[in-house]
Amino acid sequence: MRIKATVFVLSFAILFSCIALAQDSLNVTKVGEIAYWDKANGVAISGSYAYVAAQSTGFRVLDISNPAVPVEVGSYDTPGWSIDVALSGSLAFVADWPSGLRIMDITNPELPYEVGFFDTPGMAGDVVVSGSYAYVADWEDGLRIIDISNPSDPYGVGVYPSQWLARGVAVSGIYVCFTDYSYGLRIIDVSNPYAPVEIGFCATPEGGMRVAVSGQFAYVGDGTGGLRIVDFSNPIAPYEVGFYDTPGTAWGVEIQGDYAYIADGDSGLCVVNVSNPALPIAAGRYDTQGYSYGLSSAEDLIYLADQHEGLRVIDISDPFVPYEVGYCNKVGKIMDVEISGAYGYLADQFCSMERGLRIIDISEPSSPIELGCCVTPGLAKDVEIDGLYAYIADDLYGLRVLDVSNPTQPYEIGSYDTPGVAKDVEILGSYAYLADWGLRIIDISIPSVPDEVGFCDTPGSCSGLDVSGSFAYIADGSQGLRIINIANPMAPYEISYLNPSQGIAWDSKVSGTCVYVASYEDGLLVIDISDPANPTMVSCCDTPGEAYDVDILGSYAFVADGNSGLRVIDVTTPSLPVEIGYYDGDGVSRNVTVTGSYAFVADEFYFSIFDYSAALPVSPYNQPEIPSSFILHPCFPNPFNPTTTLTFTLPSAGMVKLEVFDINACRVGVGLAPTRYLPGTHHLLFDGSGLSSGVYLARLTAGDFTQTQKLVLLK
Repeated sequence: MRIKATVFVLSFAILFSCIALAQDSLNVTKVGEIAYWDKANGVAISGSYAYVAAQSTGFRVLDISNPAVPVEVGSYDTPGWSIDVALSGSLAFVADWPSGLRIMDITNPELPYEVGFFDTPGMAGDVVVSGSYAYVADWEDGLRIIDISNPSDPYGVGVYPSQWLARGVAVSGIYVCFTDYSYGLRIIDVSNPYAPVEIGFCATPEGGMRVAVSGQFAYVGDGTGGLRIVDFSNPIAPYEVGFYDTPGTAWGVEIQGDYAYIADGDSGLCVVNVSNPALPIAAGRYDTQGYSYGLSSAEDLIYLADQHEGLRVIDISDPFVPYEVGYCNKVGKIMDVEISGAYGYLADQFCSMERGLRIIDISEPSSPIELGCCVTPGLAKDVEIDGLYAYIADDLYGLRVLDVSNPTQPYEIGSYDTPGVAKDVEILGSYAYLADWGLRIIDISIPSVPDEVGFCDTPGSCSGLDVSGSFAYIADGSQGLRIINIANPMAPYEISYLNPSQGIAWDSKVSGTCVYVASYEDGLLVIDISDPANPTMVSCCDTPGEAYDVDILGSYAFVADGNSGLRVIDVTTPSLPVEIGYYDGDGVSRNVTVTGSYAFVADEFYFSIFDYSAALPVSPYNQPEIPSSFILHPCFPNPFNPTTTLTFTLPSAGMVKLEVFDINACRVGVGLAPTRYLPGTHHLLFDGSGLSSGVYLARLTAGDFTQTQKLVLLK
């Protein structure tokens, strides 16, 4: 059994060696952020505040003065995974796997900060405080006793080894009860904290996950063994007096009066009448949508840490009919970000009931605000915006089409369920190009009825793509870059490929005569595609992390580099790329989109906004000073075939509509920009692939301002 535990712990040690524990930066500044939660594991209540241990996103503080609408007011990002929290006065004690015990000052709940820590040798998974000592269930390293009389300098005083994994801990006078996973409940005499001694033991079927103590009884959440009740009135000879087989997997236990409240895994909250400990009987149950792990009570309310469904507030005034009165679910895992006007569109793939598309107001970059969300059935991997619509690559559920005309209430209007796994999507004209076990081309001329018209298989994993002109550039995992001719969307075919390394091609971006490939092991690859039939390797810039995504603005490449954050690379000379800035923070950078002087990063549990202007010797784009009036600039090129760029400048933020008409006044390009835009100059690509040669008119409408210009399409 010990071998099994060692392998398990080693795997976590390797995992945490990869986690960036501190912010480091050069010429890049974070200006705004929305922090989402990882799983909610533990919770403690004091007054009007709930303190939540939110795994890799640390310690979160919620105002629960109105239990129906808990609001996050503060946070502190601990270095490890926050599993449990205990409170004592103005201090919070966090079991922070594997970074030991972290001590937080919560005098001001909105600004918690760490005052001290003790890095235990094992995996701190549970904590309880009594007097001047904290007792930590430290997994394979047993029970740790820590003197916290000076919170800024805690130190270990005693230890009692576990036979396998110390999972839960509770204190009753001079005794500590801790659950030793796969063995049972151990009773430890801690009258001398420097020399704890086991005086009693009671086996349980699963060995125990968590434990609570009330009077002479210990109530053990025993996993699939349900609730076990142990009488330890004689600590030398504890024995089981009763049990209740819960429907789920019993973890945390809270005792209030005659009732035990059990966080019962995927069966939610289970309420058991324990007035007769020898004969516990079912009282009530509330089935949450998540996985109930930890809980805490305050008066007639239970606060339930429901892992990927956040914090749930349950009314238990009638234990037989518990019901939810409020919740706070800030759980999210942001995989992609797309910017359109003054809005950010986030693809959230976390396994929660609120995953899918999130829409963020970024008109004030230092204070981004979430406006609305729309749940999708799969794990949203990527999002692309085209006019009024958002197109989601939704993993096993293919392509989802959402109406985002009202950012506060997006809703699905159409879908196409592909046979593979949709990972990335690009829009060009009337087609969506989907990375889905190869390249799938979906006709979206009627957004509510998308339909596949073409497919080209690729030999690799088809992780990402970019589309330019008549070609799609596929980042095909271990099979490198594949170039697909899409001139005829109904019959796409591969014309060439290049696999210059042993890395994993994750995503691609075309700019000029080069395609820039984010390669997981190699960093940024620069490939010449001036002749798409004969791509050639130009250079490689080895980034320190795992390159997931790349965006290009002017002569600069922006790489989402996994655990190494955002990297800014000067590619003025494609053969000599040079890193000129970076920001390595708390997240795992998965995707980056750049507009103006801001880089918007999908940082897994963070949506981060960075100002990178200090990294650049000159502006990466030619943008005139914002004038005092609206301008629709001449399009370029003009005449064009088949695409041209429409450019407009706004003196202030506002709603914009840009439409294209033929000479008969019939709209042929509706909704190119029907959204709110920031002040400045904006560029939009117009694709006339489906139109005949002739004269067209582009019309810009912004408030009371209207301007029209002539376009000439020559084929």
